[in-house]
This record gives sequence, C-alpha cells and structure tokens, in this order.
Amino acid sequence: MDRENGEGQFTVSGTDIHEVKQKNTEAGLSYNEVKALLAKQGGHGTAIYSDTNIDEVKQEIHKHQ
Repeated sequence: MDRENGEGQFTVSGTDIHEVKQKNTEAGLSYNEVKALLAKQGGHGTAIYSDTNIDEVKQEIHKHQ
C-alpha cells in the first residue's frame, strides 16, 4: 500500500516512489537494453534476441567462396 502526502507518493515503509523511479532511470541500461546489446555483440544463448538476417549473412559468406 502507498500513501500520498504533500511531497510525493510513499510506500508504507516510507520509500519515496518517485525518487526510486528517478534513480532507476539514471542508473544505466535496463534489463532489456542489456539483452539487446549482448545480442548485437554476440553472446551465449542470445540468438533469439538478434536482429541479424541469417540469409543475408549466408549470402555474404558464399559470395566470397
């Protein structure tokens, strides 16, 4: 549960929700951004996140053979 006061929205334990969201925004990459970055750079098990066109890569490889 959260409560509203004059300064912002707080959880029952007194955590300022707006402040936490702001700090999360400033903290760096999100979980999904990290997954996308790993997929672009290559990483174990990241193929499902890759936007690489496999057919295009195969054509490029076979063109040079």
